[in-house]
Amino acid sequence: MSGNSRPVTSNQDGIHPDLLRHLDRHRATPFRKPVSLHTRHAFERMQAAWRQAGRPPLVLDAGCGVGWSTLALAGRHPGHLVIGVDQSEERLQRGPAARPDNPANLLMLRADVVDFWRLMAAAGMTLSHHYLLYPNPWPRKQHLGRRWHGHPVFPVIIALGGRIECRSNWLLYMQEFATALQHLTGQAAEVQRWCPDPDAVLTPFEGKYLASGHSLWRCHADIPAVVLSAPVLP
Repeated sequence: MSGNSRPVTSNQDGIHPDLLRHLDRHRATPFRKPVSLHTRHAFERMQAAWRQAGRPPLVLDAGCGVGWSTLALAGRHPGHLVIGVDQSEERLQRGPAARPDNPANLLMLRADVVDFWRLMAAAGMTLSHHYLLYPNPWPRKQHLGRRWHGHPVFPVIIALGGRIECRSNWLLYMQEFATALQHLTGQAAEVQRWCPDPDAVLTPFEGKYLASGHSLWRCHADIPAVVLSAPVLP
């Protein structure tokens, strides 16, 4: 894989001063975004597959792109239903979703992951493992609300529980993510340097960043599922 990716640059030089205020507001305020119809259909498909499999523990690969990470995670988590969700049908069709020999525990879905998270929480579902691998960093200071930990859906992400893992090539994103986890759950989250074997990278972005000589980071924590006091659906 070619290594021609530029490091993340930002006009922000520390944890965003408004991060905790954003988190407190999002925790207290219902998120009223309408749920897209195609995501409802994808969620119903997931529920049917989950029931048919005997309701196994759930693993979610959120924003899975072409889905190579989801395929690898299906091998790492036998006995689980491993779900890859991405908003782009074109990306999914370039990856494992188009293969006829997928593992039986792999499910690829086109859906708006923000809506998918909310539907899971509203249905009382929880996660065993939750992966957010190399999300768009939105590095400009004014774009805090577009980072997952600054987004109104973040309390819903946390409510699903399980072992949550986020990876990025931007250390500040990981530090903010850990701060947000601790603020909402009271549990410390570990940020560590991540040095995967080049033959075992999970996503194309991870491989490209590694080949480009970037420092890679991950944040992970085991968090309990919770019932949100505010409704998650309009």
